[in-house]
Amino acid sequence: MIPKVASWKKNTVSGLSEMLAKGGTFAVIDIHGVPADSMIGMRAGLRDKVNIQVAKKRLMKIAWEAAGNDFADLEELYSSAVQPALVQTDMNSFEVFTELKATEAGRAAKPGDTAPYDIIVDKMDTGMPPGPIVGELNSVGIPAKIVKGSVQIQKKTTVLTEGEAFTGDLGMMLSKIGINPIVTGLRLCGTIEDGTRFEPATLDIDYAKFESDLISFGAGAFNLACNIHWFTSQTVPTLLSKASGEALALALEAAIVTTDTLPHLIGRANRGAMGVAGSLSSDALDEELSQLLGAAVSAAESAAAAPSSDEAPAEAEEEDEEEEEEGGFDGLGSLFG
Repeated sequence: MIPKVASWKKNTVSGLSEMLAKGGTFAVIDIHGVPADSMIGMRAGLRDKVNIQVAKKRLMKIAWEAAGNDFADLEELYSSAVQPALVQTDMNSFEVFTELKATEAGRAAKPGDTAPYDIIVDKMDTGMPPGPIVGELNSVGIPAKIVKGSVQIQKKTTVLTEGEAFTGDLGMMLSKIGINPIVTGLRLCGTIEDGTRFEPATLDIDYAKFESDLISFGAGAFNLACNIHWFTSQTVPTLLSKASGEALALALEAAIVTTDTLPHLIGRANRGAMGVAGSLSSDALDEELSQLLGAAVSAAESAAAAPSSDEAPAEAEEEDEEEEEEGGFDGLGSLFG
């Protein structure tokens, strides 16, 4: 006699098969400890992005293998979940982790809950007014007393180590000082994407630091490429600009006359001539050159001594000096014969 299979089991396997046929990324999540009302809200928030199906491991195995997959990888993910559920989505594994991480929230520990890590209470001012709370905190091993009208924790204390169970009112008292160590949410056990299994630790990325590292590495690579003269579409503009600047500096040192160097060379000659003229006796200078030297000295003294409130007169004086300098360029030319 062939045993009759319950219709709900057939429907579950059928639903799982339809989900698997959509492809994409598959994930196993643990919904253990999530209150029913919270679960409804989480599923509603994720409905447009993921499909969630709660199923027993045996039924999941039937559907998974019927789709032509090896159940070994999925079985390992199922083994880490107390109350597993299967997720199908078009998002990649990293996006799945981020979405599920957002569903997590802390709650007060209840008697029987296990500490997920060492529960440490720091020395602090709770901000609470005097009252029975002082005795209640001390009764659960948190040293507290009233200081200047406020309840204060006297020293840093480890009230529970990782793996120990909460008892009595400890969880409630920790919640009163802002410590809610029990995280509820859709805990990701792992994903399978294109045949590759990803563990949660691999998917937990600090995106701000990752972006900063990429920028830093890119800048370092660009700097190295420029220093070793590695020609790419990114480095060529910088290398050409650097080469152009070095070529101009070399041409100026060698006094090679080109359309680019001529203005610089003339300016250098002009400054040299003015320097020579300034070292000569005033009797050796013609009237035009004396005027230029006098104008240059006056301009320097005015720029150093003029108050900020006299901006307009200073601008006018500078315009006059520019006109004198333009008119005196022939006189400098005649100085050199």
